[in-house]
Amino acid sequence: MREGPAARRVAGATMLAAIVVFALLWPVLAPDAMTTSDYLAADLPPSPAHPMGTDALGRDRSVLVARALRVSLAVAAGSAALAGLLGVVVGTAAAAGGRRADAALMRATDAVAAVPHLLATVVVVALFRGSLAAIVLALALTHWPGVARVVRAEAQKVMATGYVAASRAAGASPAQVARWHVVPAVAGQAGLAVVLMVPHAVWHESTLSFLGIGLSPERASLGTLVALSQSGLLVGRWWPLVFPTAALIAVTAAVALLGARRGGG
Repeated sequence: MREGPAARRVAGATMLAAIVVFALLWPVLAPDAMTTSDYLAADLPPSPAHPMGTDALGRDRSVLVARALRVSLAVAAGSAALAGLLGVVVGTAAAAGGRRADAALMRATDAVAAVPHLLATVVVVALFRGSLAAIVLALALTHWPGVARVVRAEAQKVMATGYVAASRAAGASPAQVARWHVVPAVAGQAGLAVVLMVPHAVWHESTLSFLGIGLSPERASLGTLVALSQSGLLVGRWWPLVFPTAALIAVTAAVALLGARRGGG
């Protein structure tokens, strides 16, 4: 059925919107008792009063997860947007700049893509431990090749059209052709590639925080919460691990549904 992918995209958009609303509003709307420490309520399991349980300081974990989700989504969105910008610039320049520019830029793209993402981000972030800007930059510098390839493929189709040939014959420079014709044509595909990049960035940022070289515990992300949950597993406290992990999976599932392609099924 042709409506299948459309329905999945609607479901993905709805799910992602609910995740964002939860991350932004729940720490603000939660009752005061859920946003303050209460040592007498430390390490409680999930209950009606505390849907995700409490931590060692008696803080409600649903609020902690919402705040961590906010940080992870902000890092992922920032790095995806920067990676998208780099990818659009490289992909457009490769398609509009001629054979030599195309060959040089695609070789550079392949070289960056050949480096394992996690290894590259670990090296960069380790030099600036705890820096939010360093994490965003490291994730962006390792994720732009995918966008560049998508943009280049679409841009090459545009460059082969008659109206681009007419613009060139009228004296338009490669930069003008790119600005007038290529960038508007590839914006949709580039935007989709950026959206699909968000869960990758969320997982990579969480991995860095889990390894202890990402964000500091004071600026907790989902990865930080997962890392801090390890000791609790030894005494049967499963909820500190389950809920941050569920948030990671929910973001991934929402974006996967949102990126569903039209099919002839």
